[in-house]
Amino acid sequence: MSSFSWGPQDITAPARTVLRKVGAETGLVLEDVASGWVGAVVRVEKSGGLHLMVLEDRRGKKKSFELGFGFLLEGEPVEVVPAAAAAAKAGPARTASGSVRVANQRARTARASRIWVEGKHDAELVEKVWGDDLRVEGIVVEPLHGVDDLYSAVREFSPGPGRRLGILVDHLVPGSKESRIAAEAMTSPGAPGNVLIVGHPYVDVWQAIKPSVIGRTAWPVVPRHLDWKTGILQGLGWPHRDHTDVAMGWKKLLGQVNSYADLEPSLLGRVEEVIDFLTVPG
Repeated sequence: MSSFSWGPQDITAPARTVLRKVGAETGLVLEDVASGWVGAVVRVEKSGGLHLMVLEDRRGKKKSFELGFGFLLEGEPVEVVPAAAAAAKAGPARTASGSVRVANQRARTARASRIWVEGKHDAELVEKVWGDDLRVEGIVVEPLHGVDDLYSAVREFSPGPGRRLGILVDHLVPGSKESRIAAEAMTSPGAPGNVLIVGHPYVDVWQAIKPSVIGRTAWPVVPRHLDWKTGILQGLGWPHRDHTDVAMGWKKLLGQVNSYADLEPSLLGRVEEVIDFLTVPG
């Protein structure tokens, strides 16, 4: 938390600098100085004559704050006002992942390190939310099309210093088939220290998207005898006859994802953990 002081000012001191006004735009990431709470604006509302904004942190927890003073934007003290009243744009431009967009930045030459995900839909979701960040870092995302032979894939990749792997697995929960596959893969030559396998608890990455993006409070429950994606589409009342319908359903769902705020925290944390593993020196 910043050490910026909001204490009383000496009346003999120079006048306080007028703080920049920023609009409480959805997705704007702020820090509340008093509590240290850091989160993205998810909505602004009026209550009891006050303008309140709701900040959601990276774990998905929400807290309300009154607009005004006492906030930091990228370490800079600012006054937060209703978006329509902002005198200037709300801080630096941001990527869909919430990080500061690097202006005029060309994609970095790809590193030897890679992010592996289970399938095409996982890769497209990661690209949509983290793509700008990954291009700056030179990290390529590759779909595995299944993890049944993950040990052999890791061994063939030959991980080592400067050639690391971050792997995102669906349904990685204790006792699952996926957890056993992940444990076996970590015994591959070069894997310890150079491979990180993480996962989310969902059957499919579709569930890592908040159902609220399509106006639902929860995903439909799919009977065991049905293909999961077919069952989801059927439960939503969307076309579900064949692979074309599944592809169109995914395209429609992905089109509603605009930023990290549309994803479940259990996926957000894991992807960021992988990116840090591949880009931050150990």
